[in-house]
Amino acid sequence: MSTGSALPHQHAAIPREVQSDVHKLKARPDETRVRKLSAFKHTITPGPEGPFKPEKDRYHLYVSYACPYATRTLIVRQLKGLEEIIPITVLSPRMDEVGWCFANVDPFPGAEVDPLHGASHLKDLYLRAEPEYVGKLSVPVLWDKQQDTIVNNESSDIIRVFNSAFNALLPTDKAALDLYPEPLRPEIDELNAWVYDTLNYGVYKAGFAQTQAAYEAGVFPVFESLDRLAKMLTGKDYLVGSRLTEADIRLFVTIIRFDVVYYGHFKCNIRSIRSDYPELHRWMRKLYWTVPAFKDTCDFQHIKTGYYSAAHINPTKVTPVGPVPDILPL
Repeated sequence: MSTGSALPHQHAAIPREVQSDVHKLKARPDETRVRKLSAFKHTITPGPEGPFKPEKDRYHLYVSYACPYATRTLIVRQLKGLEEIIPITVLSPRMDEVGWCFANVDPFPGAEVDPLHGASHLKDLYLRAEPEYVGKLSVPVLWDKQQDTIVNNESSDIIRVFNSAFNALLPTDKAALDLYPEPLRPEIDELNAWVYDTLNYGVYKAGFAQTQAAYEAGVFPVFESLDRLAKMLTGKDYLVGSRLTEADIRLFVTIIRFDVVYYGHFKCNIRSIRSDYPELHRWMRKLYWTVPAFKDTCDFQHIKTGYYSAAHINPTKVTPVGPVPDILPL
């Protein structure tokens, strides 16, 4: 048992076999999709309390470019200048019956092998951290090499850790960048809550729906929120205040995938971003083309392959070539 296994984790009573099949969906009686909560919820603190301290090259981040939640962490990592402090490993965008896999299992272009333990699947790392783990096997995973365990696997937590925990190790300009500023936190939190429920996760409610009623219950709120966001961004470059915040990052990863996968693959085709939402389209392209952290962490080949390789939605696994181009210029 690893040293990390002594840390307290709370797990739902899920049958052991379920953890190995990431395509089995947990549904409510109305057959709408339910997202399981993350199991590892530790943080990194510079003070004396807690087992995880901010140190260079102590932590490792496992991600997939296909996953919008993992991409959140990559954007913040680059914005904050943490590339030399927290190395990353990219998994293949194609899952097999065990889940996310490394390049030694699926040598997809851009995928990498696990440099720490030579794992074949992300599942191996979860079970190394907690041998009795039966929760979701998701990216991102923030790993502590010193204690040989998972610190956190919830992107919303990880981006806040990256935002402030390592500031003492950063140059002044990077330490000064605050994506969750105190005066704007109530507004950011309120926005994040409804954007997550209706849009970030709302597209999955529509895309994974198993009945017409469940699909319609998911898809209409998606476009109600897009309409609302379009009005909010009229004449503005950012969602909250006049500065880049985590609210922009959390929305961007969904909007950049919208026309590419959600419009067709998830049947969210009432309107498209590029044709029907000029303000959202402008906002998205300005971030992508003018802030390197957004463009550098966006891999459309991984995104399209990852989504369209889900056999329970797309049995042929044929990946569409469009839209062309994946993103339009400014």
